[in-house]
Amino acid sequence: MARGWKEGTALILEERLHAALVPGPEQPYRVPENWCWTRVGEISRVVTGNTPSRKKPQYYGGDFPFFKPGDLDAGRHVYDAAEYLTEEGKAVSRTIPAQATMVCCIGSIGKCGFLEVAGATNQQINSIVPQIDPLYFYYYCNTEEFVDQLRTKASATTISIVNKSKIERCYTPIPPLSEQFRIADRIENLFGKLEAVRKTLQAVLDGCESRRAAILHKAFTGKLTAPWRNSRNMGMEQWQIVHLAEVCTVNPQRADVKNLSDTLEVSFIPMSALSETRGEITAPQTRLLKEVRTGFTNFSEGDILFAKITPCMENGKSAIVGELTNHIGYGSTEFFVLRCGAQLYNRYLYHIVRNRNFRDEAQTVMNGAVGQLRVPKKFLEQYQLHLPPIEEQQKIVQILDRLMEEELQVEANAKLVLAQIDLVKKSILSRAFRGELGTNDPAEASSVELLKQILSKTK
Repeated sequence: MARGWKEGTALILEERLHAALVPGPEQPYRVPENWCWTRVGEISRVVTGNTPSRKKPQYYGGDFPFFKPGDLDAGRHVYDAAEYLTEEGKAVSRTIPAQATMVCCIGSIGKCGFLEVAGATNQQINSIVPQIDPLYFYYYCNTEEFVDQLRTKASATTISIVNKSKIERCYTPIPPLSEQFRIADRIENLFGKLEAVRKTLQAVLDGCESRRAAILHKAFTGKLTAPWRNSRNMGMEQWQIVHLAEVCTVNPQRADVKNLSDTLEVSFIPMSALSETRGEITAPQTRLLKEVRTGFTNFSEGDILFAKITPCMENGKSAIVGELTNHIGYGSTEFFVLRCGAQLYNRYLYHIVRNRNFRDEAQTVMNGAVGQLRVPKKFLEQYQLHLPPIEEQQKIVQILDRLMEEELQVEANAKLVLAQIDLVKKSILSRAFRGELGTNDPAEASSVELLKQILSKTK
């Protein structure tokens, strides 16, 4: 374990070096021959954060940054703080120099940030001021190996905590100084390229909703099927404006099941069974009729289920009911059931109620207690549709189904690659601190000499 060297300690430098080096059997993994393993406390100063008294408002509201765990989300570039101290507040704080690595040691153990400016931290953060390359050390603190050490050493009562002495005992690999620079540069270069890809993919994801909205706008204004109409010498004169209640029944009469056996199996669809992303019923259940015949919403095959309660409605929980057990279905009382008449294709209405614009409009009229807001039935019944003939509705749906599936696939692929970027970053870090990035020069002097220099400057 790391030793604290008090004044008067008489051990010679070679003895200190021997104590600072991690023996082979204890080393977490093999590193190049000219590297060595030591402990964080041997090559750095660990500073525990503190919080100026909240009872003294004169400490707060100044220009000196006071960092908290949430600020570490900035990662490599931490310079903005959620709160700032005055000169008086700074005077009673522990100032952390720029280029220190801040590590969250309570709760979100292992979350790290690289300090770009001098600042102070609260008691949930320990800051490590290294005597080796600061960026090299910061990136090592982001490895799974280092974070695992912190978690292993954490003491937990109601919340996990890693104190200063436990951080000082964590192992760290030390390459020659020039290799530290090369590793940090290589990581920065590779991460920079990955971040460029991430930004592109995030832009794709951010645009998914607006692209879907644009497609639906074209569908419901006739632009999507303009070529189809032109090929048939048709205009939009057959489109008509109707209220939904004219072509659809909202909450139709329940099925007559009085004469059916209590032990008859029927389908049951809880709210959780509706996929917000795909607008499908993903996990239907089977229950006995006696369990659901009262106190639940009844529906039939081909009906549309539309969640009326917040936040399910805003999130897009709606779906077309498919095949049901014994052709009978029950579900949550928070569903509206929409049953289309002969003039309205159910998949056309499905795309309407799945439309973000429709849901935004519905949200403006919700009423009820906070947390229990619901869309009133009257909103649905009086909603105006720009309704094309049934044949054109079917053509619109054919095109929409294809385009929406393509958008969902684009979104899924973007999310998959984003997840892979995080895995690639972890792989890069793992390889970097094993000397596997192709930057190590075995001819360079051993980092043991560097460690000796650091120890010679400390007591």
